[in-house]
Amino acid sequence: MATNKNPLRYLESRKNLTGSACGLVGLALTFAGAAGPYWPVVVAGLYGAGALIAPPERPPLPDFPDPSAQLEELRGDFGRLREYLDGVELPPAAAGRLTELTELLTALLDPGWVAEVLAQDPEGVHALSRAVRQDIPEAVDTFVRTRWWTRLTPGTEPPERHLERQLTLLQEEADRLAVTLREVEARRQESHTRYLEDRGRSQ
Repeated sequence: MATNKNPLRYLESRKNLTGSACGLVGLALTFAGAAGPYWPVVVAGLYGAGALIAPPERPPLPDFPDPSAQLEELRGDFGRLREYLDGVELPPAAAGRLTELTELLTALLDPGWVAEVLAQDPEGVHALSRAVRQDIPEAVDTFVRTRWWTRLTPGTEPPERHLERQLTLLQEEADRLAVTLREVEARRQESHTRYLEDRGRSQ
């Protein structure tokens, strides 16, 4: 049978505090002469009733990293991705698309007010994390491996076409995220304008 390894925790628990309060009511009744010779039973019963009706203890929430910490980890992973990409030889068209994509991701992840807005968008953080940690390395690695097989079997569809299309789709996704963040700031600016207008009318 499990035992309470921390008696102090129970002393500070809601059940004990509520039961003790009800037990004090029983003692008050005893001193008032209402409990009679059965006062120990009354006090114990009230304590037990109070412990039963007390709300259960709420366990602490898991200590997950906040969005700022998640972005900091993502910046480190993005740095490692950039080092990997620097060592991969890509066709000029795909290399150009990849450069545009990484420049946009760099702008979104750089510490500053943009990252502060991004940190308030969990879906945006998830989308960037997926692009950096999964989509981009998978697209490039698949191209490298497929290109090797294509050299053995000429006449098949060039793998760079798929890579260019994949990078284009990822660029469009990152562009949509940038637009979303811009709209957040635009709404904030509009809200401040309305606030100043309303304040001016009320004076």
